[in-house]
Amino acid sequence: MPKSTSSPFALEFEKPILQLERQIADLVHLQETRDADYASEIHGLRTNLTALLRKTYLNLSAWETVQVARHPARPQTRDYLDMIVKDFDELHGDRRYGDDKTIVTGLGRIGGHKCMIIGHHKGRDTKEKIACNFGCAHPEGYRKALAKMQMAEKFGLPVVTFIDTPGAYPGIGSEERGVAEAIAVNLREMSRLRTPIVCLVIGEGGSGGALGIGVGDRLAMLQFAWYSVISPEGCSGILWKGSDNTAEAAEALKLTSRHLKDLGIIDEIIEEPLGAAHRNPRAAADTLEKYLDKTLRELKRIPLEKLVDQRYDRLRKLGTDALTTS
Repeated sequence: MPKSTSSPFALEFEKPILQLERQIADLVHLQETRDADYASEIHGLRTNLTALLRKTYLNLSAWETVQVARHPARPQTRDYLDMIVKDFDELHGDRRYGDDKTIVTGLGRIGGHKCMIIGHHKGRDTKEKIACNFGCAHPEGYRKALAKMQMAEKFGLPVVTFIDTPGAYPGIGSEERGVAEAIAVNLREMSRLRTPIVCLVIGEGGSGGALGIGVGDRLAMLQFAWYSVISPEGCSGILWKGSDNTAEAAEALKLTSRHLKDLGIIDEIIEEPLGAAHRNPRAAADTLEKYLDKTLRELKRIPLEKLVDQRYDRLRKLGTDALTTS
């Protein structure tokens, strides 16, 4: 689990922030080792750091938001499982082909709610990233997810999904085993599943890979996540035949939480701690837990027939706000 401290890794726009943090750390070290008083200087620098963090993260471009969502210290699904899910019992396999480590599934409690939890996991070190295909699931991952959702429906448990993927795995084996069909079936079955479903984009929400576990009664995004039909790099490659226009593509895709809320694609933006979730994973997890507890409580009060009808209506209305504003 990433710690609640600044990471030695810094994005380009974070370098002035990292410099200030190093100055503070140096003064704190001097104060502790030389019995000197630098309290006023440290206080001044911390005030400047807070102001700089606030200014920087209030004015991120779309491409910078994508970079934050990909930060190596950003909390992933298993981090949130450790922080907010009690008594988690992982479930494996799709009962057809194998167990895709990219998709994590299991039973646990969030707040006072027993849930089926499903999420993408990218991995931390090189070995885990390779095992998890860097967050790109195979068809057996989506079939595993669906099997566990159907189990949740059978036992009357709500489903919570954590979305964090660049997209579904595009390899030959994945295509041969029907990744497009697996995602399509998930879209159909999730749209009519007779149990509450809450979907959260916690990092990257790329293309069909995100949609495969992204149909629900509520779709929320963390403040600095992104969600789009294609990555900025992919869009730039198609439209401009290269990677030079990645930032322009990110802006055109309207993939940030603010854009998607305005367009009516998502229901809610979950604010991240100052400086984004990678600076304070615990605070991000606490906010996420409060949102889930509140939302699950609301959805559980709705009769199942009405819940499914409302979900269908919500899906039918997607994009209507985009049409009226274009």
